[in-house]
Amino acid sequence: MDRNMALLLWAHTLVLTGAQTIQLLLEPPWMPAVLWTQVILTCQGSATPGATTWYKDGKRWWQKGPDRFSVTDSGTYKCTLVLQVPARALLEGDTVTLRCRCSWHSPITEIRFYNEKKGLQSFEGTELTLSPLQLHHSGCYHCRAKVVIGFSQWWKESAPVTVTVHELFPVPVLEGPTEPTEGSPLNLSCLSTPSHLRPQAPLLHLFYRDGVLVGGPQGSSHLWLPAVGVSHSGNYTCEVRSELGAVRKSSSQLCVTVLMPVANATITPGPPSPQAWAAVATEVGGSLLFLLLVLGAIVGWHWWHHTGPPQIPRSPLRRGRCCTPTSWSLSRWQVPPGTPPAPPPPGIPR
Repeated sequence: MDRNMALLLWAHTLVLTGAQTIQLLLEPPWMPAVLWTQVILTCQGSATPGATTWYKDGKRWWQKGPDRFSVTDSGTYKCTLVLQVPARALLEGDTVTLRCRCSWHSPITEIRFYNEKKGLQSFEGTELTLSPLQLHHSGCYHCRAKVVIGFSQWWKESAPVTVTVHELFPVPVLEGPTEPTEGSPLNLSCLSTPSHLRPQAPLLHLFYRDGVLVGGPQGSSHLWLPAVGVSHSGNYTCEVRSELGAVRKSSSQLCVTVLMPVANATITPGPPSPQAWAAVATEVGGSLLFLLLVLGAIVGWHWWHHTGPPQIPRSPLRRGRCCTPTSWSLSRWQVPPGTPPAPPPPGIPR
């Protein structure tokens, strides 16, 4: 083209899911460009220093480059942007930093971070630090920044990136005998295995009885009691912690009841059952009835002994209408002298 090298530029527009439109700008805005004119390409949109990938003629041409540079060769150019996250597995308790920086040290007046399109915070800096990481920190993140370019301010938005937080260890399970005999040993195990992503992660174990610490913190996952008594009965739980205590998880309760052996039998301490209460009530009722009968017998004997048998009142004699026992006629009873008196009729008193 007679010493004029035409510079073919493609101002390509990329539409990213959940992100603002990214445009490729040309300075100065004249077409066609000529060799003696300095041409600057700007990838307008959110950018992280060293995170802009440039394409020329459909092929990757400059990876992790700036979002603004001078063009000296002809070609078709376009750019893409990413938000940087550490390239390693993230687990509970870790610290992670997300970077959202603009190239060419452009002044930033405001920056915002988002998780699942929900605003988190506004920062003056360009980094978001999450510590300690929890499972709920997993999600899709992006950032928006208001950047001063020349005499203008532009809102730039990064492409979304996915952050996945893995479990450091599962919720522990407490296992062991629930009814040991008094004097026997007790061994409780707090089972929880570190993640295969960090199998050597040091874990601490703590054991509680009715909410009171009885063992640990310790590296061993076992609680050993050589001889238990009734006082060792209760609700046991265990807790597993990361080395610095950033991650803590507790098990469900395990009820342990110590049994007391008595003459080839066992006595289980604890509240009586409804059947036991019924048996006790029956025994108490029978005992009270027996006591009342004994008390009645004693009172009756005492009364008989001091007052004698009960007196039965006699019926008064019936008197005739015309006579009384003292006015009977003696003429019927006159006998010769010298005759012994005959006994009175039955029923007549002497």
